[in-house]
Amino acid sequence: MKKSITILLLFVSAVVAAQESNNGKKLWAKSILNEKAPELVVEKWISKQPDTKGKFVLIDFWATWCGPCRAYIPSLNDIQKKYADKVVIIGVSDESAEKVEAFNNPKINYFEAIDTKAAVKNQLEVKGIPHAILIDPKGVVRWEGFPLLKDNELTEEVLKGLLEKYKN
Repeated sequence: MKKSITILLLFVSAVVAAQESNNGKKLWAKSILNEKAPELVVEKWISKQPDTKGKFVLIDFWATWCGPCRAYIPSLNDIQKKYADKVVIIGVSDESAEKVEAFNNPKINYFEAIDTKAAVKNQLEVKGIPHAILIDPKGVVRWEGFPLLKDNELTEEVLKGLLEKYKN
């Protein structure tokens, strides 16, 4: 039993530690890992504007036409439901409000905004979506990248480890 717990702890530590540096992970954006996150600028909130004070913020850059973006929405819905007291998820699209408001397959159960000028997306030099950044309560980016990238996925396990490590 003791050996199993030790192995599990080593595995979790390795997963979390791997997120503290990109370790050569393929990024389709400029890296800002462990740096102060840019201020989130949006043109319009599709949902109500969230209260992010004291919480982790997961910003997901996405589009209605993007297959991988759509595939990741159920995971984001699950994370938002399970960790609502600790995490605020915000989906940001650079499409029109009409297009995003009409989108419902799958239904999004987290906060949504549009930025047709792609201010933050361009600042981060995002060249592929979905692209996500996880910001800790102090405003520092603790995870970045394509959340479905093989061997570098942003899973609930990875998120849980980061929430624990950077909670204060």
